Amino acid sequence: MEFAGIRLKNNLFVAPMAGVTDRPFRQLCKKMGAGLAVSEMVTSNALLYGSTKTQRRANHEGEVDPISVQIAGADPIMMAEAARHNVDRGAQIIDINMGCPAKKVCNVAAGSALMRDEALVGRILEAVVGAVSVPVTLKFRTGWDRDNRNAPTIARIAEEAGIRLIAIHGRTRCDHYMGDAEYDTIALVKSQVGIPVFANGDISSPRKAKQVLDYTKADGVMIGRAAQGRPWIFREIEHYLATGSELPPPEVGEIHRVCREHLADLYGFYGEEAGVRVARKHIAWYTKGLVGSNVFRSMMNTLPDVPRQLEAVDGFFAQLADHGRYLAYDESAVNESEAGMEALAA
Repeated sequence: MEFAGIRLKNNLFVAPMAGVTDRPFRQLCKKMGAGLAVSEMVTSNALLYGSTKTQRRANHEGEVDPISVQIAGADPIMMAEAARHNVDRGAQIIDINMGCPAKKVCNVAAGSALMRDEALVGRILEAVVGAVSVPVTLKFRTGWDRDNRNAPTIARIAEEAGIRLIAIHGRTRCDHYMGDAEYDTIALVKSQVGIPVFANGDISSPRKAKQVLDYTKADGVMIGRAAQGRPWIFREIEHYLATGSELPPPEVGEIHRVCREHLADLYGFYGEEAGVRVARKHIAWYTKGLVGSNVFRSMMNTLPDVPRQLEAVDGFFAQLADHGRYLAYDESAVNESEAGMEALAA
C-alpha cells in the first residue's frame, strides 16, 4: 500500500507496545512480513531525552525503512519539539499515542486520557503536523468509556489537522484489554473520513484479519499481542488475504531458529545481563500453549546468564522436535475469540 508518498509492502502493521516493540522485535516482524512496525512510545519530556530508556527506544540503527516513532505527551509545544527531535534522529513517520490506557500515562493526561479533551487533541495534532515535514499518524481508542465513544469526532479532528493515517483499537480506555474488541465504531469512522483507517484489537489469525477488514472496510490491520511469540503471523495473514488459503504452521525447527536469532539480537541490543531478563518474556511467548511449557518457563526464569538460557531453549525445542515437525497451538493461547468471529460473520 501507499500513503503520504510512502510505499509499504502491505497493509499489515505492528502495533506499538511498550516493553515489546523494541528494535529487535520490529526488525523481526518486518522480516516476517509486516509492512510497518511502530516503535515503543517515546516521551515528549525533553528532560528525559538523555535517559537510557529513551535513547534505547529511539535507537533505529540498521532498521529497515520506513522508521515510525510514537511520541506521547499532553502539551502541544512539547509534543511538537519531540516530533522534531525524533525526525532529526531518523524518524520517517511520527505516530501520536492517544490509545495507551495505562494509569501512569493517563494520570498525566496523556495517552487515551486525551480523548476526554477534544479541543486539546486538536491543538496537539496541529502542533505536531506543523512541526515536521514527515507524515504524522495517530493511534487512539473508540472512546473514554462505553457511554462516550467519540472516536468519530477524534477522527474528523485528526483529518482536519493533517493527520495522514489513523489506527483505532476497538476498546475504550476504561475497557483496558478486557472483553472483546468491537468493530462497529471502526466501521463508522471509516465511513466518515477520507484518510486511511487501520483496525486494531483481537486480530489474532488470518481468518480474523479478513473478517475484520471485510466488516469494517478498513484499509489495513494493526497486530499487537498476537505477534508476541508468533511474528510469522504477518506472512500468514498476507498469504491468506492474497489466496484465501492458510499456510501450514511453522515447523519446530523454524520456530527454534527464529527464537534463537531473536535472542541473539536482544543480547546484542541490551547487553547480556539486561538481555537475559528481557528475553524471558519473549521465550515465554514463543513457548506458550506448548506441551511442557509451564514447567519449562518456571525453570527458565531462574537462569541467570546467556549460556544457560540458550541451553534451556535448545533442550526444550529438541524435545519438541522428537515428537514431530509441527506444533499444535491451543487457540486460547493467542487470545482468539470464536464468539467475536461468529458475531462478525452474522
